[in-house]
Amino acid sequence: MDGALNENDISGIIEADRAHVWHHMSQHKPYETTDPRVMVEGKGIHVWDAKGTRYLDGVSGGVWTVNVGYGRESIADAVRDQLVKLNYFAGSAGSIPGALFAKRLIEKMPGLSRVYYNNSGSEANEKAFKMVRQIAHKRYGGKKHKILFRERDYHGTTIACLSAGGQPERNAQYGPFTPGFVEVPHCLAYRAHEQGLENAANYGELAANAIEEVILREGPDTIGALCLEPVTAGGGVIAPPEGYWPRVQEICRKYDILLHIDEVVCGLGRTGTWFGYQNYGIEPDMVTMAKGVASGYAAIACLVTTEKVFDMFKDDSTDPLNYFRDISTFGGCTAGPAAALENIRIIEDEGLLDNTLAMGTRLMMRLEELKEKHKVVGDVRGKGLFCGAELVADRLTKEPVAEKLAQQVVAECSAQGVLIGVTNRSLPGRNNTLCLSPALIATEDNIDEIAAAMDVALTRVFG
Repeated sequence: MDGALNENDISGIIEADRAHVWHHMSQHKPYETTDPRVMVEGKGIHVWDAKGTRYLDGVSGGVWTVNVGYGRESIADAVRDQLVKLNYFAGSAGSIPGALFAKRLIEKMPGLSRVYYNNSGSEANEKAFKMVRQIAHKRYGGKKHKILFRERDYHGTTIACLSAGGQPERNAQYGPFTPGFVEVPHCLAYRAHEQGLENAANYGELAANAIEEVILREGPDTIGALCLEPVTAGGGVIAPPEGYWPRVQEICRKYDILLHIDEVVCGLGRTGTWFGYQNYGIEPDMVTMAKGVASGYAAIACLVTTEKVFDMFKDDSTDPLNYFRDISTFGGCTAGPAAALENIRIIEDEGLLDNTLAMGTRLMMRLEELKEKHKVVGDVRGKGLFCGAELVADRLTKEPVAEKLAQQVVAECSAQGVLIGVTNRSLPGRNNTLCLSPALIATEDNIDEIAAAMDVALTRVFG
């Protein structure tokens, strides 16, 4: 066929990409003179681009997704077999993999009981917001409809999710936003001085108390839910300080506020537990997840709730609007739960939660060594294989380095064949945290290679 391409015509593939693909999160003007990066293969923790360059992937697919690594034939086989048997049916009916995965998932989440399938993390959070709003109308005359979100947290790309997003640069140029979303302060202890709390021994509790202050200001009878990441991801890899989560839980129960935990990044092992919230003894009402649920082998996202939340939508009245009137077209795809079932089996059988804890400890040790060597590293933090290093121009004032300098460190690591991440175009003047999230299969040698590349990169950029 005239103009046909095949996968071996690499130059043609690159030109087709340049001419027709609109990349995510990218300014395309530079592609007029330079080639876009095209990835062609992955195996284990490594990926190869179209030019044959091999990279150690320290960010699990660029966005914290490929938790069990690349090239898992057993997941691909499970997806293939399921697609041949039944590829899709609308979520108004069930499916065998949907039922089986829901049961396996709930076994990992004591206290929760219901799984609502979606196709992306943004959509899962949208569903949660809609449930909160419908509960407000069904039970509170529409009044208890406001949703609290935290400064620096991120919950997705849709307008409603951006309305609940604490990253101003991601929100810029997309307003006006959905009303009824209210921000609460961040809980980053390293920047407690910006909140006037730098000398507080109980910073975690005080950071949580700041949420209660917002609730009292807005009116507790107007607040339906509080939506938080267990560990803030793109806002700077912020592991919550001691005392924070118990106080948050207490506040939510005090004012009858649903606690919605966004596990889109942390879910399925990233922090060394099945879910990030399980590190802190939290008992959420709603949990959303996506990225690591099937490690990127198929699209799947879930909103999981307690039976109490589910029962709020049971209704035998004659009101035609008495149920959760929502559908996710591709939430009915069977490939997602089929892949997710095999993904869970791999994590269990290969002991990847234990490996995540061990390699996470090693990664933090290596980051501490970098902090000792490089004055530009102001703070290192994280949980499991989800870590960050905040770069500062001055350790005393904690003035952040310019975003372009942090991005140069990423570029220098890439030049050495190691991919790492960085907060970018999210927080005005605060896009200065290097982000690390290698696959849960990472070895000691992988961790050491990441740290060595960062060492060289920091030296090249900052001396």
